[in-house]
Amino acid sequence: MDIASLGLIGVGTMGGALALNIAENGHDIALFNLDPTTIDALIERAGDLAPRLTKSVSVKEMVEALKPPRAIILLVPAGAPVDSSINELLQHLEPGDTIIDGGNSDFKDTQKRTAQVEAAGLQYLGVGVSGGEDGARHGPSMMVGGSPAAWAPIRPIFEAIAAKFKGEPCVAHLGPGGAGHFVKTVHNGIEYADMQMISEVYGLLRDAHGQTPKQIAPLFSKWNEGPLQSYLVEISAKVLDAIDPVSGEPMLDVIIDQAGQKGTGRWTVIEAIKMGQSASIVEAAVGARVLSSERIVRQAAGDILGSEVPEGVQFDEGDLESALLVGRVLSYAQGFRILNAASDEFKWGLKYSQIAEVWRAGCIIRSAMLDDISNAFKGDLPHGRLILSEHFASLLKTHIGALRRVVATATLAGLPVPAFSSAVSWYDEIRQPRGTANMIQGQRDFFGAHGFGRIDQEGQFHGPW
Repeated sequence: MDIASLGLIGVGTMGGALALNIAENGHDIALFNLDPTTIDALIERAGDLAPRLTKSVSVKEMVEALKPPRAIILLVPAGAPVDSSINELLQHLEPGDTIIDGGNSDFKDTQKRTAQVEAAGLQYLGVGVSGGEDGARHGPSMMVGGSPAAWAPIRPIFEAIAAKFKGEPCVAHLGPGGAGHFVKTVHNGIEYADMQMISEVYGLLRDAHGQTPKQIAPLFSKWNEGPLQSYLVEISAKVLDAIDPVSGEPMLDVIIDQAGQKGTGRWTVIEAIKMGQSASIVEAAVGARVLSSERIVRQAAGDILGSEVPEGVQFDEGDLESALLVGRVLSYAQGFRILNAASDEFKWGLKYSQIAEVWRAGCIIRSAMLDDISNAFKGDLPHGRLILSEHFASLLKTHIGALRRVVATATLAGLPVPAFSSAVSWYDEIRQPRGTANMIQGQRDFFGAHGFGRIDQEGQFHGPW
């Protein structure tokens, strides 16, 4: 890209880290933030990179600092702040300039904004950025949506700043419009599921075995050296091992059991339902976070309904490892099925092996499994379903018994495992040649004359009720 610098609006945690990453890769960058002291602090700690960072006191000044054709990255909160930034930029930019939304925007908003910006003669990219602050600073995974023409001049810069997996940059142009932000949304949904299942394993070991976080940590460290190797398992071991510097207690034991969320997991479930797809494992994870917020009610319910765990409840560590492995496969499978449905509906032409490869480094759900997922999508995949590939079908049949034992033991003991339970239910539903929806169709026809299909004749029929 033959321009001297980029612009960036939103110099918060992610924006500041990304600015340093861009500067470190040889690009001058003009910065604007509503609170200008944030830019001052970034420049002060930038060291040798400081000369590449230019503070702007207004959007107009930032635009004027850039050599055409300009490219400006937005890293502001999703929703109104993005619209406000775009509207102000449209007053100062020229045809050929590009606006890049690198936040967690709803893909539907990205679709609308793309049309708005392109109607003004400019270009627009919606980019899902994953990896948190460390990823933004040292190499994120990035999922790009927009026109190929908008992507082409930006590509060298983004490939330079992206995470690398065996030398390959974890960034790709995935499709037009909101494709990049939709893929990031599903990424986050899978992230919710993975985090919930890890938390369920921790809860079982804590509440049934009476283990402390310090005692559990080595198990996660060991798992991270095998098929469960992943960023989330790695950091879970570190979280379990951490000591609170104030109290001297395990850090986990002083953290309130109320989980926050920014909405992307919920978006995954909503969009899946709209497209007639199941996101049951993600939905269970979202529901668990919602219920976690009702801490006072849960405490009262424990007193009234009881929360004692029967003595002698034991979980085999190998079963827990296998259960987490199976749960992860099934959550990925649901996620890619949602991506497939969206690609068909919006004519995005998503390449699923490419998405798996973009996720192999830099992002929160990076794991050893993603190479196998990429290979599965490159091979002969019956009905396009990940779980029907030779590799994953064999893995599931080998390890599904462990998931069943974990869910059964937890349920009998009254220990909650919502994500694991949803995973095994979905697995059992999808492998049933003859399900029970014929009863539902009979009921629907009885009370609403909705009609039904027959197994022995073509057409729509009604029952003799």
